[in-house]
Amino acid sequence: MNDFWDNIYLGNSLRSWAITFGGIVLGFILIKIFKRIALQWLKRWSLKTATSIDDLIVAAIEKTVIPISYFLVIYLLLHNLDFPEKVGNIIRIALLLIVTFYVLQLITKVIQYFVLSILKKQEDGDLKQKQARGLLVIVKVAVWILGIVFLLSNLGYDVTSIIAGLGIGGIAIALAAQTILGDLFSYFVILFDRPFEIGDFIIIDDKMGVVEYIGIKTTRLRTLSGEQLICSNKDLTDSRVHNYKRMQKRRVVFGIGVTYQTPADALESIPQLVKEIIEKKDDVIYDRGHFASMGDFSLNFEFVYYILSSDYNKYMNTQQEILLNIYRSFENKKIDFAYPTQTIFVEKNNMGGVSPV
Repeated sequence: MNDFWDNIYLGNSLRSWAITFGGIVLGFILIKIFKRIALQWLKRWSLKTATSIDDLIVAAIEKTVIPISYFLVIYLLLHNLDFPEKVGNIIRIALLLIVTFYVLQLITKVIQYFVLSILKKQEDGDLKQKQARGLLVIVKVAVWILGIVFLLSNLGYDVTSIIAGLGIGGIAIALAAQTILGDLFSYFVILFDRPFEIGDFIIIDDKMGVVEYIGIKTTRLRTLSGEQLICSNKDLTDSRVHNYKRMQKRRVVFGIGVTYQTPADALESIPQLVKEIIEKKDDVIYDRGHFASMGDFSLNFEFVYYILSSDYNKYMNTQQEILLNIYRSFENKKIDFAYPTQTIFVEKNNMGGVSPV
């Protein structure tokens, strides 16, 4: 019987193979038990806590530590066997690739968690989290590049030449992609300087809309007519942007013209009449009202008030109600609104005819 276990296969005795695979099976069983019992208990415990960092730890154990544990069990037990140097290097490289992959995933998740947690605690945290998506993409790319360089260093490659090559390549790429890099830097300006955020209503030149998405290269607006407007970030930072979401109150100026046949007493009463109408509205501050000018066909009044809201619909509804109330009031007081007219006076001449004056 001993002769059977002493038989050599691929450079190792059958006994060594049996012990190795038995150890692997036992290791897998222990990991499964830990996953079924200990990890499930940790999950239930994390659900009862108020913080979310324990959820991150449990997720890291489940998504990173346990998968790495399977490969470590295989590697450590196979390491006890005698393999040709080439096979041993392949096993070592495979383990290094797997561990690097899972560790980089863990690092990116931790960075993402802390960045989003910090932003969530700030004012308008949900909007800032959406804006930070582009930044997280850049961070992930940087982490993976550094991780790959670290991996190549552990595999025995000369990373100094690789880093130098990346530097030269980076300069070449920068020269060839100046527009893209300009949009990228503008993205950081928008992210940190915050001239506008997702949900803000902005106007750029003759274009306007609500900010829906802020990306690494472009920002997308939803216009009033419904289509999506895509602008490069550099164009936005180089332009004069009117941000109506930041407006604390809206100044409204409007004019009224009445006919020249309006009596002086009625003219004198118009500013007070309009003032009373405006002051009855909620969230409205009356500023002034004056008999402003004598036009070609009308006597013109100018009124100014403020709406304590940036909501455009509220502004239009309030303006509509004010104008309707002014119209009804003028109708009751027999004050006529002016419209473009011409009056021609005629007089009789000595010949018995008439001539225009």
